[in-house]
Amino acid sequence: MPRPTPPQPTKLLLSDLRVAYHAAVCAQLVRYDEDGVPNMADGSNKRSVAIAKRMIQSLNMEVSEGDVTRQAKGSSFSTMTADFLRGAFARLQHIRPGEWTFSTSQGDGGIAKFAQYAHITEIQAVLKEHPKLRASLGGDYLITPDIVVSHRPLTDKEINVARPFVRAGDTCARRTPIREGNVAGNPSILHASVSMKWSIRSDRSQNSRTEALNLIRNRKGPTPRIVVVTFEPLPSRIASIAMGTGDVDCTYHAALDELLAAVKSEDASGGYLDVLEMLVNGQRLRDISDLPLDLAS
Repeated sequence: MPRPTPPQPTKLLLSDLRVAYHAAVCAQLVRYDEDGVPNMADGSNKRSVAIAKRMIQSLNMEVSEGDVTRQAKGSSFSTMTADFLRGAFARLQHIRPGEWTFSTSQGDGGIAKFAQYAHITEIQAVLKEHPKLRASLGGDYLITPDIVVSHRPLTDKEINVARPFVRAGDTCARRTPIREGNVAGNPSILHASVSMKWSIRSDRSQNSRTEALNLIRNRKGPTPRIVVVTFEPLPSRIASIAMGTGDVDCTYHAALDELLAAVKSEDASGGYLDVLEMLVNGQRLRDISDLPLDLAS
Protein backbone atom coordinates (compact mmCIF):
# COMPACT_ATOMS: atom_id res chain seq x y z
CA MET A 1 0.00 0.00 0.00
CA PRO A 2 1.48 3.38 -0.97
CA ARG A 3 2.25 5.80 1.83
CA PRO A 4 -0.13 8.75 2.14
CA THR A 5 1.21 11.97 0.67
CA PRO A 6 2.29 14.32 3.46
CA PRO A 7 0.49 17.66 3.54
CA GLN A 8 2.14 20.35 1.45
CA PRO A 9 3.38 23.40 3.38
CA THR A 10 1.01 25.70 1.50
CA LYS A 11 -1.94 23.57 2.61
CA LEU A 12 -1.12 23.55 6.31
CA LEU A 13 -3.85 24.85 8.55
CA LEU A 14 -3.18 27.35 11.33
CA SER A 15 -3.84 24.54 13.83
CA ASP A 16 -1.06 22.49 12.18
CA LEU A 17 1.37 25.38 12.51
CA ARG A 18 0.38 25.79 16.16
CA VAL A 19 1.08 22.12 16.89
CA ALA A 20 4.46 22.34 15.14
CA TYR A 21 5.27 25.46 17.17
CA HIS A 22 4.47 23.69 20.43
CA ALA A 23 6.48 20.64 19.36
CA ALA A 24 9.55 22.79 18.73
CA VAL A 25 9.16 24.73 22.00
CA CYS A 26 8.69 21.58 24.07
CA ALA A 27 11.55 19.71 22.38
CA GLN A 28 14.10 22.49 22.65
CA LEU A 29 13.08 24.71 25.55
CA VAL A 30 10.68 23.14 28.04
CA ARG A 31 12.49 21.12 30.69
CA TYR A 32 11.78 19.53 34.09
CA ASP A 33 14.41 19.96 36.77
CA GLU A 34 15.44 17.14 39.10
CA ASP A 35 12.46 17.93 41.33
CA GLY A 36 10.01 17.79 38.44
CA VAL A 37 9.51 21.56 38.24
CA PRO A 38 8.90 22.91 34.70
CA ASN A 39 11.31 25.67 33.76
CA MET A 40 8.62 28.28 33.06
CA ALA A 41 7.16 27.84 36.58
CA ASP A 42 8.20 29.50 39.83
CA GLY A 43 9.59 26.63 41.89
CA SER A 44 8.76 28.43 45.13
CA ASN A 45 5.07 28.72 44.20
CA LYS A 46 3.16 25.42 44.41
CA ARG A 47 0.26 26.71 42.32
CA SER A 48 2.59 27.90 39.58
CA VAL A 49 4.25 24.48 39.44
CA ALA A 50 0.95 22.59 39.44
CA ILE A 51 -0.57 24.72 36.66
CA ALA A 52 2.61 24.51 34.56
CA LYS A 53 2.69 20.71 34.85
CA ARG A 54 -0.96 20.41 33.86
CA MET A 55 -0.44 22.82 30.95
CA ILE A 56 2.42 20.71 29.61
CA GLN A 57 0.31 17.57 29.94
CA SER A 58 -2.45 19.25 27.92
CA LEU A 59 0.04 19.99 25.16
CA ASN A 60 0.69 16.23 24.92
CA MET A 61 4.35 16.69 23.97
CA GLU A 62 7.50 14.92 25.06
CA VAL A 63 9.49 16.96 27.59
CA SER A 64 12.97 16.06 28.85
CA GLU A 65 14.76 16.68 32.12
CA GLY A 66 17.67 19.06 32.25
CA ASP A 67 18.33 22.75 31.98
CA VAL A 68 18.23 25.51 29.39
CA THR A 69 20.02 28.77 30.07
CA ARG A 70 18.00 31.93 30.49
CA GLN A 71 19.70 33.45 27.45
CA ALA A 72 18.94 30.40 25.32
CA LYS A 73 15.31 30.43 26.40
CA GLY A 74 15.00 34.06 25.45
CA SER A 75 16.68 33.88 22.04
CA SER A 76 15.25 30.50 21.01
CA PHE A 77 11.71 31.38 22.15
CA SER A 78 11.93 34.53 20.02
CA THR A 79 13.24 32.62 17.00
CA MET A 80 10.56 29.91 17.21
CA THR A 81 7.80 32.47 17.62
CA ALA A 82 9.11 34.50 14.68
CA ASP A 83 9.20 31.32 12.56
CA PHE A 84 5.61 30.54 13.53
CA LEU A 85 4.43 34.06 12.70
CA ARG A 86 6.33 34.09 9.40
CA GLY A 87 4.85 30.76 8.36
CA ALA A 88 1.31 31.79 9.29
CA PHE A 89 1.57 35.26 7.77
CA ALA A 90 2.79 33.80 4.47
CA ARG A 91 -0.65 32.21 4.15
CA LEU A 92 -2.36 35.58 4.61
CA GLN A 93 -0.91 37.32 1.55
CA HIS A 94 -4.39 37.73 0.15
CA ILE A 95 -5.26 39.82 3.23
CA ARG A 96 -1.94 41.60 3.72
CA PRO A 97 0.03 41.49 0.45
CA GLY A 98 3.58 42.76 0.35
CA GLU A 99 7.12 41.88 1.29
CA TRP A 100 7.13 41.27 5.04
CA THR A 101 10.08 40.64 7.35
CA PHE A 102 10.00 38.92 10.74
CA SER A 103 13.34 39.54 12.42
CA THR A 104 14.89 38.73 15.80
CA SER A 105 18.13 40.59 15.05
CA GLN A 106 17.89 44.37 14.86
CA GLY A 107 21.57 45.14 15.33
CA ASP A 108 23.03 48.11 17.20
CA GLY A 109 20.68 50.61 15.61
CA GLY A 110 17.54 48.95 16.99
CA ILE A 111 14.36 50.60 15.79
CA ALA A 112 16.26 53.58 14.31
CA LYS A 113 16.47 51.77 10.96
CA PHE A 114 12.69 52.02 10.49
CA ALA A 115 10.92 54.97 8.91
CA GLN A 116 9.04 56.10 12.05
CA TYR A 117 12.23 56.13 14.14
CA ALA A 118 14.99 57.17 11.72
CA HIS A 119 15.35 60.50 13.56
CA ILE A 120 16.58 58.67 16.67
CA THR A 121 20.02 58.28 15.10
CA GLU A 122 20.35 62.07 15.02
CA ILE A 123 19.13 62.37 18.61
CA GLN A 124 21.67 59.81 19.82
CA ALA A 125 24.46 61.62 17.99
CA VAL A 126 23.55 64.93 19.68
CA LEU A 127 23.32 63.30 23.13
CA LYS A 128 26.70 61.65 22.63
CA GLU A 129 28.24 65.00 21.75
CA HIS A 130 26.48 66.82 24.60
CA PRO A 131 26.26 64.43 27.60
CA LYS A 132 24.57 67.03 29.82
CA LEU A 133 21.52 66.93 27.58
CA ARG A 134 21.06 63.25 28.36
CA ALA A 135 20.35 64.07 32.01
CA SER A 136 17.73 66.61 30.94
CA LEU A 137 16.03 64.61 28.20
CA GLY A 138 16.49 61.11 29.63
CA GLY A 139 14.99 58.10 27.90
CA ASP A 140 16.43 55.06 26.17
CA TYR A 141 15.93 55.74 22.49
CA LEU A 142 17.72 52.75 20.98
CA ILE A 143 15.03 50.13 21.61
CA THR A 144 15.72 46.62 20.28
CA PRO A 145 12.49 44.56 20.42
CA ASP A 146 12.74 40.78 20.57
CA ILE A 147 10.84 40.44 17.28
CA VAL A 148 10.06 43.15 14.76
CA VAL A 149 7.60 42.84 11.89
CA SER A 150 8.21 45.25 9.04
CA HIS A 151 7.54 45.82 5.37
CA ARG A 152 9.50 47.69 2.73
CA PRO A 153 8.16 50.68 0.80
CA LEU A 154 6.22 50.01 -2.40
CA THR A 155 7.36 50.91 -5.88
CA ASP A 156 5.02 52.86 -8.14
CA LYS A 157 4.58 49.68 -10.20
CA GLU A 158 3.32 47.84 -7.11
CA ILE A 159 1.00 50.69 -6.15
CA ASN A 160 -0.39 50.73 -9.69
CA VAL A 161 -0.77 46.94 -10.00
CA ALA A 162 -4.58 47.03 -10.14
CA ARG A 163 -4.98 50.34 -11.98
CA PRO A 164 -2.99 53.56 -12.50
CA PHE A 165 -2.96 55.64 -9.34
CA VAL A 166 0.37 57.47 -8.99
CA ARG A 167 2.66 58.76 -11.72
CA ALA A 168 6.32 59.67 -11.85
CA GLY A 169 6.74 63.42 -11.91
CA ASP A 170 3.53 64.17 -10.01
CA THR A 171 3.90 66.45 -7.01
CA CYS A 172 1.37 64.52 -4.86
CA ALA A 173 2.17 61.73 -2.37
CA ARG A 174 5.81 62.77 -2.12
CA ARG A 175 6.16 62.55 1.66
CA THR A 176 4.59 59.24 2.67
CA PRO A 177 7.23 56.62 3.53
CA ILE A 178 5.14 53.82 2.00
CA ARG A 179 6.11 55.06 -1.47
CA GLU A 180 9.62 54.10 -2.51
CA GLY A 181 11.89 57.06 -3.16
CA ASN A 182 10.18 59.48 -0.80
CA VAL A 183 12.55 58.94 2.15
CA ALA A 184 16.33 58.77 1.87
CA GLY A 185 17.52 55.19 2.05
CA ASN A 186 13.98 53.81 1.62
CA PRO A 187 13.74 52.55 5.23
CA SER A 188 11.26 49.80 6.00
CA ILE A 189 8.16 50.61 8.01
CA LEU A 190 7.82 49.05 11.47
CA HIS A 191 4.50 47.23 11.59
CA ALA A 192 4.79 45.44 14.94
CA SER A 193 7.03 45.07 17.96
CA VAL A 194 6.84 41.76 19.86
CA SER A 195 8.24 41.49 23.38
CA MET A 196 8.96 37.90 24.43
CA LYS A 197 8.59 36.74 28.04
CA TRP A 198 9.27 33.07 28.70
CA SER A 199 8.09 33.69 32.26
CA ILE A 200 7.15 36.79 34.21
CA ARG A 201 8.77 37.74 37.49
CA SER A 202 7.84 40.80 39.53
CA ASP A 203 11.21 42.48 38.99
CA ARG A 204 10.90 42.25 35.20
CA SER A 205 7.17 42.67 34.65
CA GLN A 206 7.36 46.34 33.69
CA ASN A 207 10.12 46.08 31.06
CA SER A 208 7.62 45.46 28.28
CA ARG A 209 5.47 48.43 29.32
CA THR A 210 8.50 50.75 29.40
CA GLU A 211 9.55 49.58 25.95
CA ALA A 212 6.00 50.09 24.67
CA LEU A 213 5.83 53.64 26.02
CA ASN A 214 9.15 54.49 24.37
CA LEU A 215 7.86 53.16 21.04
CA ILE A 216 4.76 55.33 21.36
CA ARG A 217 6.47 58.52 22.51
CA ASN A 218 9.46 58.49 20.17
CA ARG A 219 7.73 57.73 16.86
CA LYS A 220 7.21 60.04 13.89
CA GLY A 221 4.32 58.44 12.08
CA PRO A 222 1.95 55.58 12.84
CA THR A 223 2.38 53.57 16.03
CA PRO A 224 3.39 49.97 15.35
CA ARG A 225 1.43 47.11 16.88
CA ILE A 226 2.89 46.53 20.34
CA VAL A 227 2.35 43.07 21.81
CA VAL A 228 3.77 40.66 24.39
CA VAL A 229 4.09 36.87 24.03
CA THR A 230 4.61 34.74 27.13
CA PHE A 231 4.63 31.14 28.39
CA GLU A 232 4.01 32.18 32.02
CA PRO A 233 1.67 29.74 33.81
CA LEU A 234 0.48 31.92 36.71
CA PRO A 235 -2.56 34.08 35.81
CA SER A 236 -1.78 36.80 38.37
CA ARG A 237 1.62 37.38 36.78
CA ILE A 238 0.17 37.43 33.28
CA ALA A 239 -2.26 40.07 34.55
CA SER A 240 0.68 42.28 35.62
CA ILE A 241 1.37 42.88 31.92
CA ALA A 242 -2.00 42.21 30.31
CA MET A 243 -4.14 44.43 32.55
CA GLY A 244 -4.83 48.01 31.53
CA THR A 245 -4.76 49.87 28.24
CA GLY A 246 -2.73 52.53 26.53
CA ASP A 247 0.68 50.90 26.12
CA VAL A 248 0.61 47.21 25.13
CA ASP A 249 -2.04 46.41 22.51
CA CYS A 250 -2.57 42.85 23.73
CA THR A 251 -0.79 39.97 25.46
CA TYR A 252 -0.62 36.56 23.78
CA HIS A 253 -0.04 33.27 25.55
CA ALA A 254 1.90 30.55 23.77
CA ALA A 255 -0.70 27.97 24.84
CA LEU A 256 -3.77 29.79 26.14
CA ASP A 257 -6.28 26.96 25.63
CA GLU A 258 -4.00 24.55 27.47
CA LEU A 259 -3.46 27.10 30.24
CA LEU A 260 -7.21 27.59 30.65
CA ALA A 261 -7.69 23.81 30.91
CA ALA A 262 -4.86 23.59 33.44
CA VAL A 263 -6.27 26.36 35.63
CA LYS A 264 -9.75 24.83 35.53
CA SER A 265 -8.26 21.54 36.76
CA GLU A 266 -5.98 22.98 39.41
CA ASP A 267 -7.87 26.03 40.62
CA ALA A 268 -11.49 25.67 39.50
CA SER A 269 -12.88 27.21 42.69
CA GLY A 270 -10.13 29.79 43.18
CA GLY A 271 -9.49 33.24 41.83
CA TYR A 272 -7.01 32.36 39.08
CA LEU A 273 -9.71 31.21 36.68
CA ASP A 274 -11.59 34.45 37.29
CA VAL A 275 -8.45 36.42 36.44
CA LEU A 276 -7.89 34.51 33.20
CA GLU A 277 -11.49 34.79 32.09
CA MET A 278 -11.48 38.51 32.88
CA LEU A 279 -8.39 39.02 30.72
CA VAL A 280 -9.77 36.91 27.86
CA ASN A 281 -13.26 38.40 27.92
CA GLY A 282 -11.78 41.88 28.25
CA GLN A 283 -9.74 41.41 25.04
CA ARG A 284 -6.45 41.73 26.94
CA LEU A 285 -5.25 38.13 26.53
CA ARG A 286 -5.34 35.93 23.43
CA ASP A 287 -3.75 32.76 22.12
CA ILE A 288 -0.61 32.74 19.96
CA SER A 289 -2.77 31.53 17.05
CA ASP A 290 -4.70 34.82 17.17
CA LEU A 291 -1.58 36.91 16.64
CA PRO A 292 -0.98 36.32 12.88
CA LEU A 293 -4.57 37.31 12.10
CA ASP A 294 -4.41 40.31 14.42
CA LEU A 295 -1.24 41.45 12.63
CA ALA A 296 -3.08 41.10 9.32
CA SER A 297 -6.11 43.10 10.48
